[in-house]
Amino acid sequence: MATETVAFSSAIASVETALRPSARSERPSLYGPAKRALDLVLAATLLLMLLPVFAIVAVAILLESGRPIFYRAERIGRFATPFRVAKFRSMRCDADQGAHAAFIRDLLRDQVNCAVYKVPNDSRITRVGAFLRRTSLDELPQLWNVIRGEMSIVGPRPDVPYAVAEYSDWIRPRLVVRPGITGLWQVSGRSRLSLLDMYRLDVDYVTSASLALDVRILMRTLPAVLGCTGAA
Repeated sequence: MATETVAFSSAIASVETALRPSARSERPSLYGPAKRALDLVLAATLLLMLLPVFAIVAVAILLESGRPIFYRAERIGRFATPFRVAKFRSMRCDADQGAHAAFIRDLLRDQVNCAVYKVPNDSRITRVGAFLRRTSLDELPQLWNVIRGEMSIVGPRPDVPYAVAEYSDWIRPRLVVRPGITGLWQVSGRSRLSLLDMYRLDVDYVTSASLALDVRILMRTLPAVLGCTGAA
């Protein structure tokens, strides 16, 4: 385990070194400040509006599987900077992450047959957790990550360290921007798409990011969530 952790850290450090210079070449615009302002307004408003939903979800998790209500884990953010993401817990308390780590490594190393991102028929997911995932309610606590500046409302999915450690060069640009709660992947099919499809959409987003694109993605998010489009 110690050797594996060192390998992850080394790989992430190399990604960070490779990406940071690209920040200097970002075109000067009002997009960054406008996006941050939009993030703060939306995240704060949604947190207040959804407090009753938070309470209902918390009670449901407690009744089915007890504490903890929230799941916190390391994710890789902008410029390969690690941060702790917050989600409603959707798995059993004793769930082993090793299966997911092995699954993702196999997908990234065998890119010809890179299947869906989710572990199929994952027995670690609780009944309440399955509902939370289908409806994306498990993602709501990430609004706090948005307020903290670690995430954005719109952006690439925040990835796990062991996936970033396996990135090919063409995938790394997705780390130039803050990860998001929703994005092109989430409104384009979610788990119906392959892992590589997700990364391609993320890179496409990075190369064409704009406030107009963010607004279009936001407008497509609610129908996608309500219709459980591509949910797993």
